[in-house]
Amino acid sequence: MSDPRSPDISFEFFPPRTDAGRDRLPEVYTRLAELNPRFFSVTFGAGGTTRDFTFDAVKSMSRDTGICTAPHLSCVASDKDDLRRLLRQYREHGIKRIVALRGDMPSGMLGVGEFRYARNLVDFIREETGDHFDLTVAAYPECHPQASSFERDIDHFADKVRAGADMAITQYFFNPDAYHHFVDRVRARGVDVPIIPGIMPITNYTKLARFSEMCGAEIPRWVRRQLEAYGDDSESIRAFGHDVVTRLCQQLLDQGAPGLHFYTLNQAETCTNIVTDLSLDKIGH
Repeated sequence: MSDPRSPDISFEFFPPRTDAGRDRLPEVYTRLAELNPRFFSVTFGAGGTTRDFTFDAVKSMSRDTGICTAPHLSCVASDKDDLRRLLRQYREHGIKRIVALRGDMPSGMLGVGEFRYARNLVDFIREETGDHFDLTVAAYPECHPQASSFERDIDHFADKVRAGADMAITQYFFNPDAYHHFVDRVRARGVDVPIIPGIMPITNYTKLARFSEMCGAEIPRWVRRQLEAYGDDSESIRAFGHDVVTRLCQQLLDQGAPGLHFYTLNQAETCTNIVTDLSLDKIGH
């Protein structure tokens, strides 16, 4: 039996678009399954562009590992009939957890669909399926890049939880104070669901800088300058990144974070090394 006080770990994947990626993915999730995660999750492309791939990956992971696997579900560019069909399929396949998001607008698409915000999607899922699904929503410790203010972003987060969310996973960050400040602010609003820090391993500075610019995650200046100094020395980047992220994870756990959610980028080694160094691979979840 797992210790109820032990931190949970979970891993996020994206649905591969190539045959090579699809062939490689089972090796990745099988290896990460050995770390006893609480659940896996699989992302959903902008406007539902990877819907079928997401569903296929969720079914394969759940079947092959026995680990609860949660599809991401985006409300942007979705209509109620499509979502009803998808929810019915998920229920029929025994899926018990969903990550409910507003989602990104695909390039060239003008309309947002029948739902404007993630809270509308949470409302809809609860109306259609009751308590069948555990619902996870997103949180933004450094503020959503499209939010008009930090206060409004907190308002939106509280609305999502009150609509029926059970848990939240944050956008990745490298400043633990941002996470703790966000948690303190939402607790003051009476929001008490678990808020799991999202963790992005550092393996490639160019990709990290691009991702961070898109999602509004701040790379601390000292981290950015050190990564820039390594240039094309990928081995040094990985070693430095491992140290930075492992220390971040340990600090978060020491200060009370209930778990860690890793953005794997469909790679096993980096996450495995971090979890092993934190001794979280020895905990049953």
